[in-house]
Amino acid sequence: MRLLAIVLALLIIVLQWPLWVGKGSWLRAWQLDQQLSEQQSKNEKLKARNDALAAEVRDLKAGTDAIEERARNELGMIRRDEVFMQVLERRASTPASGVTAATVPN
Repeated sequence: MRLLAIVLALLIIVLQWPLWVGKGSWLRAWQLDQQLSEQQSKNEKLKARNDALAAEVRDLKAGTDAIEERARNELGMIRRDEVFMQVLERRASTPASGVTAATVPN
């Protein structure tokens, strides 16, 4: 009788082995679920990026405001009747007269 119980216990273990450790196991299903959730989050980020790019393309095709803004910011273009003024800040490290401390006699 004891031998029969051991044989049946081993049979149950052998039958459940693929369920817990095999190719279609719970562990593998859990890993695939984790990979699926990671991929879905990546897809959401990429979809948001694609939506932003699609909106920019629509703006460029539909109106001139986006084109004008890009031309001003990226290419430095101005309109025909505008005056461009560039203000340069003086650096604190160089003297205003152009004479350095090494050339001034003591």
